[in-house]
Amino acid sequence: MRLERESVKRLGAIGGMLAALAVAGLWTVRAAGPEPVVHIAGDSDVDAAALGAAIDPLFDDSVGETRALVVMHDGEIVAERYAPGYEPQTRLPSWSTAKSVTAVLIGLMVSDGRLALDSPVPVAAWGQPGDPRGRITLRQLLAMTSGLDHVEDAEPVAQADTVRMLFTDGAQDMGAFAGAKPLAHAPGSVFSYSTGSTIILTDLMARMLTNSADPDARRRAMQMFIDGRLKIPARLDSLTVEYDAAGTMIGGSFMHMTARDYARFGELLRNHGRGVVGHQIVPEKWIDFMRAPSPRNAAYGAHLWLNRDSEESALMPGRAPRSLFGCVGHDGQYILVSPSQRLTVVRLGMSPGKEQRDALKAGLAKLVGLYSR
Repeated sequence: MRLERESVKRLGAIGGMLAALAVAGLWTVRAAGPEPVVHIAGDSDVDAAALGAAIDPLFDDSVGETRALVVMHDGEIVAERYAPGYEPQTRLPSWSTAKSVTAVLIGLMVSDGRLALDSPVPVAAWGQPGDPRGRITLRQLLAMTSGLDHVEDAEPVAQADTVRMLFTDGAQDMGAFAGAKPLAHAPGSVFSYSTGSTIILTDLMARMLTNSADPDARRRAMQMFIDGRLKIPARLDSLTVEYDAAGTMIGGSFMHMTARDYARFGELLRNHGRGVVGHQIVPEKWIDFMRAPSPRNAAYGAHLWLNRDSEESALMPGRAPRSLFGCVGHDGQYILVSPSQRLTVVRLGMSPGKEQRDALKAGLAKLVGLYSR
């Protein structure tokens, strides 16, 4: 699977079999009611009729299955729509939008002095004298330039390292699986999208929080950090993370939130790390760092996609403001943030086909384009 071209790595790609699992409803609890939930208020900038007209095509079969859509403008929900069987309280899977949540948690550890951006990452498997992986830095893992030989996508799909790590022979200890990979390129030299890099980061966080190798102790330590530093302060009440058998947070793929909380997370990024009542939760400099283009891919920052021209671009350069950035996940999960428009748009659902994703991005660009820049 690819973004737009055969040569481009797919975001958190996990193959057709995972799409089938998601379509079957795994990791999603559906509401009992058959009727769709729709609330389109609009505001002084864009009225309800214009918003509704832009939102309707995003629920058409041509884009796949949109399960939830939320539009926030100036910090308020101005439109919200759910497919039948879903509602505002439904927690929906993140897929790779989780990577941006992981990056925020890493930023909190950097601000605490637990981690340093340009220091070698302490991974036991890389600690032998002369091991070139011992030069890999936190900055490189965040920018997807570690150089590790992680195959995000492959044919047949079961041979992809991401599938193996999440579901088969690497699933018991994902951090060990990802950390065991050799180098394919010199660290910092090549952009290569890798869910394995995110798992290395989440394993690192657990080790910074506890010396214990006990999975329950690792889970407890990580969950206390998430709750105390992000979930509660940012009012992400529905945020639920998954862990592997070793107690490592699966921070590249498996988080769950309501559409409103995904939007609230987008607002946290739009507001430079400030929460809903204005208090600083994440350092502003860290959000600036996440939004700074990688030297190896102008369309990627630190676990965050940027609306820049690139052969490896996940957003819509030329069709939306250049300052727009976003969290993007498997088969069409989007948290789009446009600071110049004071806008956050969340779309959650399933768009497994390339034509569906193209139509979805075009529709989202039209929706964003309603607002003045």
